Amino acid sequence: MSTRQTCATAPVTGVRIQLDCFDHFSDALLDAPAGELWRYLRGPSLFRLPGRRLAPLFVSVLLHGDEDTSWRAIQAVLRRTRAAKLQRPLLLFVGNIEAAKANVRTLPHQEDFNRAWPGTARSDTPTATLLREVFEIARRERPFASIDIHNNSGHNPHYACVNSFEPRHLHLARLFSRTVVYFERPVGVQSAALAKICPAVTVECGRTDEAASVDHAVELIDSVLAIRNLPDRPPPDGDLDLMRTVAIVKVPAGATFSYDGADADFRFRPDLDHLNFAELDPGTAFGSLGGDRSRQLEVTPVNDGLAADGFFGYAGGQIQLLQRMIPAMLTVDSRAVRLDCLGYLMRRVGPDGRSTSE
Repeated sequence: MSTRQTCATAPVTGVRIQLDCFDHFSDALLDAPAGELWRYLRGPSLFRLPGRRLAPLFVSVLLHGDEDTSWRAIQAVLRRTRAAKLQRPLLLFVGNIEAAKANVRTLPHQEDFNRAWPGTARSDTPTATLLREVFEIARRERPFASIDIHNNSGHNPHYACVNSFEPRHLHLARLFSRTVVYFERPVGVQSAALAKICPAVTVECGRTDEAASVDHAVELIDSVLAIRNLPDRPPPDGDLDLMRTVAIVKVPAGATFSYDGADADFRFRPDLDHLNFAELDPGTAFGSLGGDRSRQLEVTPVNDGLAADGFFGYAGGQIQLLQRMIPAMLTVDSRAVRLDCLGYLMRRVGPDGRSTSE
């Protein structure tokens, strides 16, 4: 491994997260699976790789250890360019190598690597301290754009997420998909932090077992490395299917849930994730209540003007939507529900962020 430097260390009460920096991507890394990276890298690592143009592309991979499409995509890009200089410098952050070894999103003792970037509510944790240093390094490098690559556990199309309606952010997202989601929560995510310094996008590449996921991520990276600029004018009308997250839905801590009809506080329909990105009418059922019927889903509106109890009704023990909504990232993976959420609720909006139903 060449030119390793310790860029930053975050010590808190005996906990130490070290960031290593490299100016070269070794041949060994080109073929190493995500779960084997611990053999070559001590932990979170930042690579500065040269390119023809001045402004670098910032890419983050493996912020969640069980989402390896990001790692396989960057390997594919760098394998092809091994003998040639990249068209644009690449600033590559490789995140949760420890979780990747265990093939889990995050380990029990860890903070989520995509909830601890600047903007997080807990800025003094070891992970937040480390990611703030990564952010400051990126700020100094003045990136052309930022891409954060993820997978999800439910049945979803490939789509892009942005944290700004500024035209360059939307054009960057359109390079990946015409399906684009604007979100303000959760906080502490990579794209929201990097959006303060450059056009930034999170791309959701479907499941990790889909071959097309890697190909799609590679296409995006190649496109952004090649282009010279992102337009300052809004995308043409009809070019984007733009949605805005209005609520996050969680199963309350301590509540039980099932997808197969087994008795539980929440008995969700087995095809729940197939509702994703469908425009659902009021009355659409997500499942039914069982056990303690006083339980209700925990809904956090993103907009302070929305009431938490205005999304679901529970008449007759049925869990039903009260208003027209588009869900995203609904999952039937119980681990994902416990670690993150059941899913999100959205509305279609125009490029100015206003609901198209208003």
